[in-house]
Amino acid sequence: MRKNESGNLPQANRATVKKGRYRHFKGNEYEVLCTAKYSETEEEMVVYKALYGAGEVWVRPAKMWNETVNKDGKDMPRFTYIGE
Repeated sequence: MRKNESGNLPQANRATVKKGRYRHFKGNEYEVLCTAKYSETEEEMVVYKALYGAGEVWVRPAKMWNETVNKDGKDMPRFTYIGE
């Protein structure tokens, strides 16, 4: 993928994740709070909160958030949007 003069991916090629509730492929639910940029690379990150346990806040690269995973021989999204 070609980067622009500053070494960043063009805006159109950046992963996008909307706010709301998601179900992880393993079953737990999370709420996306916002997206942020990693200061060293400007990679888009997803800031999200677990909707179980202590409600810890986590960060994950948006590219990874949007990945497809294989579970029991079936391809599926890592996170599935389930609403606001």
